[in-house]
Amino acid sequence: MKPTDTNDPEYFHKVVDCQFACPAHTPVPEYIRLIAQERYTDAYMINWESNVFPGVLGRTCDRPCEPACRRGRVEEEPVAICRLKRVAADFKGDVKGLMPGAGPKNGKKIALIGGGPASLTVARDLAPLGYEMHLFDAQEKGGGFMRSEIPTFRLPVEVLDEEVNYVLDMGVHAHFNTYVDSLQSVLDKDYDAVFVGCGAPRGRDLPNLPGRTEAGANIHIGLDWLASVAFDHIKSIGKRVIVLGGGNTAMDCCRTSRRLGGEDVKVIVRSPFEDMKASPWEKEDAIHEGIPILDNHVPKEFVHKDGKLVGMTFEKVEAQYDKDGKRSLVPTGEDLVHVACDDVLIAIGQENSFPWIEKSTGVRFTSWGTPIINDDETFQSTNKKVFFGGDAAFGPANIITAVAHGHKAAVSIDMYCRGLDPEVGRPDPHVTLVSQKMGIHEWSYDSIPVTDKREAVPLVDLEQALKSKTLEVELGFDAETAFVQAERCLNCDAQTVFTESACIECDACTDICPTSCISFVENAEEPELRQNLLVPADNAEQDLYVSGELPTGKVMVKDEDVCLHCGLCAERCPTAAWDMQKFYYTMAKAAPVLVEAAE
Repeated sequence: MKPTDTNDPEYFHKVVDCQFACPAHTPVPEYIRLIAQERYTDAYMINWESNVFPGVLGRTCDRPCEPACRRGRVEEEPVAICRLKRVAADFKGDVKGLMPGAGPKNGKKIALIGGGPASLTVARDLAPLGYEMHLFDAQEKGGGFMRSEIPTFRLPVEVLDEEVNYVLDMGVHAHFNTYVDSLQSVLDKDYDAVFVGCGAPRGRDLPNLPGRTEAGANIHIGLDWLASVAFDHIKSIGKRVIVLGGGNTAMDCCRTSRRLGGEDVKVIVRSPFEDMKASPWEKEDAIHEGIPILDNHVPKEFVHKDGKLVGMTFEKVEAQYDKDGKRSLVPTGEDLVHVACDDVLIAIGQENSFPWIEKSTGVRFTSWGTPIINDDETFQSTNKKVFFGGDAAFGPANIITAVAHGHKAAVSIDMYCRGLDPEVGRPDPHVTLVSQKMGIHEWSYDSIPVTDKREAVPLVDLEQALKSKTLEVELGFDAETAFVQAERCLNCDAQTVFTESACIECDACTDICPTSCISFVENAEEPELRQNLLVPADNAEQDLYVSGELPTGKVMVKDEDVCLHCGLCAERCPTAAWDMQKFYYTMAKAAPVLVEAAE
């Protein structure tokens, strides 16, 4: 193998597994260390630099970082990354003075269609550069689906308002209660670019299921129903409720139903429980609130009597998988199952809807109804002036993905408005790599892995929680618990950097390494080299760190997959060939870097 190019910013980025897995590439270990130091405001601003909505995401994020967490490789549970983000938001000081304002006007105007996380991120990045931002949304406040689809018992209104307003206060011209029904009419105005961040607003239905029309008065599309609840148009539901679907929207529907009068609420899903799209913790929360989940039930009919819904029938199935893992749902042959109900909420997915985008605009769509976009870096449509992001771009995803889209689209819009090609010469990520030495064997960070276990976030009393649709269920960590949980982080951004010219091949690092991830071996092609290490490196998704040739003809090889970043190799090395260097990475943005790594 060739020596590893550690000057490539993506090499060490990939080693910080949690940050690499985050669509917005939030510097997770950096803000967790700051929480352990009780520097909550600094931790919040590090988050805000990347993900824009720390308080929101600390409660609602889909947490792609946590399955990637290296802590999960040495024990059962990863670091509570998401809930520590909330700690930064809960305990921060006044950050208004740290937020940027609108920059000097540059003469360019941008239209943002939709007031959700993608559009707000574009505004956050472009307003400080002097762009005049005009945001249009049909709701009375900003936030998009964060406001209309996430129940307030999960996301308090005041938290959402605060973080939305940080962006709007940058001089954004917000046009609320304004539904855009024609993209052409927007293009006919003097905007230099248009960003479409309207989400995927149409919930899927079961229009052909028998009884759908006859019993329609008590059958509701989950997305629309949640929005009606959010804006106080709906305040009650029947005592017996069926929620169809296995995603997070279904979990929000069933839990909201319990708070609006549903006494017998059931989630019924076609797939096996393990295959449900809902996050594991969302399913746990529903079950905790006394909501059973019936899996392997395929809906067959809405049963009605005298024009009133009285129940549903289902066919029981079992999942069978072929050699490629493709699933088929095969009927078991048992009798149909009848489940009585007063109301049904359909939460089986959502899709894009662009009836307001005319052919005259030059914006073209795929057969799936999503816009044809150059790629997932530029987000530029077939009309070079129009950009998409969030769920509007590729279909339903999540908030943190929408934020990442917004950052990339803002770069593209800025380049386009300056007459540049958004596909060529995009800015590099902001990267630093700095030694953490405070002496030959001392580090500026707490390098010793602790053995504390992950703690669950405390909840309000269940009986009390179910009486209110606005009482926040999760209480969050207190400062003491937050410190203990923060200390579980293995500081994966403190990189082990090897200087081969200083190495005397004494094997001291090999001897002291607790995971035996360092080997001095003859070089070979990667598949063979992986098997020749002290412990074979079987996870090919994570790289090997390979040095140049040493005096003996061997090379140093480190398996990045199992390194704990404990620093023992650097402490033990008699020649300082190993050093612990903090790697700080933020994705490229149109806005100038506002928050640097902590000292």
